[in-house]
Amino acid sequence: MMASIDEYIVPDIWTWNEENGGTFGSINRPVAGATFDSELPVGKHPLQLYSEGTPNGVKVTILLEELLAAGHQNAEYDAWLIKIGKGEQFSSGFVEANPNSKIPALVDYSEKHPQRVFESGSILFYLATKFGAFLPSSPSEYTEMMSWLFWQMGSAPYLGGGFGHFFVYAPNKLKYPINRYAMEVKRQLSVLDNRLADCEFISGPTYSIADMAIWPWYGRLALGRQYGKKAGAFLSVSDYSNVIRWATQLEQREAVIRGQMVNRTSGDLSGQLRERHSQEDFEFNTEDKISRS
Repeated sequence: MMASIDEYIVPDIWTWNEENGGTFGSINRPVAGATFDSELPVGKHPLQLYSEGTPNGVKVTILLEELLAAGHQNAEYDAWLIKIGKGEQFSSGFVEANPNSKIPALVDYSEKHPQRVFESGSILFYLATKFGAFLPSSPSEYTEMMSWLFWQMGSAPYLGGGFGHFFVYAPNKLKYPINRYAMEVKRQLSVLDNRLADCEFISGPTYSIADMAIWPWYGRLALGRQYGKKAGAFLSVSDYSNVIRWATQLEQREAVIRGQMVNRTSGDLSGQLRERHSQEDFEFNTEDKISRS
C-alpha cells in the first residue's frame, strides 16, 4: 500500500536526505563542523559582523545602527554577507566564529584577544553591555527586558522553523503542522498584544534590546512583511492592535530602516545593502546604484 502525501512511514533508523528539506534543505546538516576551508574577511573596524538579512541577522544590525545614531562612534562595524543558501556558513572561518554554523556571528577585535560572539540574543546583550546602551536602568525593568529577550529566543523557532517553514517553504502544504504552528504563533501574538496594552515598549517605558529582538520576527509579521500578506491574513494579524501600534512605531525609526537594509539580498534593490563598511554605503552602495554603475 502506497503512503499518501500526508503519511510518513517512520523507518527504524533515520537517514539524512538533503532533498527532503524543501527550499532551505541545503542550509542544515545532521553534523557540525566545516565542509571547506575559507577565511573570513576582516575590515577596518573593530566590530566584524558576518550575517545575512534574516530576522535574526536584522536584530543585530538594528542595534548597531541604533548605537551609531545614539553617538557611539566605536560601534562602527563591517558587515559581511554570508550566503547561507550557498552553504557559506560551513566555511572553516565561519565555524571558528560560530561552531553552530548559524548567522549572525560577531568578532570584536577591540579586545586584547579577539572575542567571538554567536547567537543573536547573546550578540545583542554583549553589544548593549559593552556600550552601556538600550538597557533599562531600573532593576525591575531590566529584569523584565531579560525575560522578554529570552522569551523571543525560545519562541521564534515556532514562528520561523515552525509556521514559516510549513506555510511557505515546505515542499508540500500539510494541514497538521500548519494548524499546529499557526495556533502557537497566534498565542504568542496574543501574549505580546496583552503586554503592549500596558506599556509603550516591551520592557516598559524604555526602548531596549528586547524590542530589537522581537520586532524583526513579530513586528514584521504584524505588519504583513514576514512571510507575505497571505500569512498575515491567514493569522488575522489585524486583531493584534497593540502589536501593530508598537511595530509601526519602531518601523519608522531611521536605525530600524537602515538595519533592515544591511546584508539583505531580496526585495527592492534600493533596500539592499549587501555589505556595509561605512554610513556612506547607504547612500552610494545599495544594489540599485551598483547595478547601474
